[in-house]
Amino acid sequence: MADGLLAGRRVLLQGVANERSLCWGIAQALHAAGAEICMTYQNDTYRERVEPLAARLPGTFTAPLDLQRDGEISALAEMLHERWGKLDVVVHGAAFAKQEELRGDFVETSRDGFLLAMDVSAYSLVALARATRPLLRAAGGGSLICLTYIGSTRVAANYNVMGVAKAALEASVRYLANDLGPDGIRVNAISAGPVRTLASSAVRGVREHINEVRDRAPLRHQTEQAEIGDAAVFLASPLARGTTGQILFVDSGHHILGA
Repeated sequence: MADGLLAGRRVLLQGVANERSLCWGIAQALHAAGAEICMTYQNDTYRERVEPLAARLPGTFTAPLDLQRDGEISALAEMLHERWGKLDVVVHGAAFAKQEELRGDFVETSRDGFLLAMDVSAYSLVALARATRPLLRAAGGGSLICLTYIGSTRVAANYNVMGVAKAALEASVRYLANDLGPDGIRVNAISAGPVRTLASSAVRGVREHINEVRDRAPLRHQTEQAEIGDAAVFLASPLARGTTGQILFVDSGHHILGA
């Protein structure tokens, strides 16, 4: 359906952990639309998972990126400058909190757990945007896309510090959209319905929440990985050229419901 829509576009995609990752769905959709992709991995453990997936998308290559290390972010930007000279799309999928912070009461969140979740899940977007800004500007503007969740604005059971981190992420989307707009760079987030992934499996009760969305959402439909990918294609493409600073919900309409 979107064949050729992103032909010639060059994409930096971070956040693939395995086949169930939302960012893997995004990678497949962007590639099917014609994009060239650099897919990153955090360390050797993730490299063993990411490289076989990248090999399934012809022309895709991989590179190391730990978003808590400014030197690695700068090195990746320099490598992409030498290889491509520009970037059209950046996809940010980083999110992490200690498992012990995703249970019990939020008030018990530790200081180091709070700072870790904010660093990986929110500040990393700012750091990545700063490093890739010259590459996106070289393309005449582009699209920066990240992933969020409704736990940013509503209390979601056991989401705890991740909800606060996602709230910071969404605020960062708006401020970055304002900063980067004059360069023609759009910044948006996709708020996905609950999907069973490596990250979400750390949140107790996620399976019940998935079933709730399936049974109660206006579309009576469980959110699918491919739907997130299709939304990313839209935000990455010229079809969304007038859209920035937005949170695009892809959750079968579940976010409009009351209690």
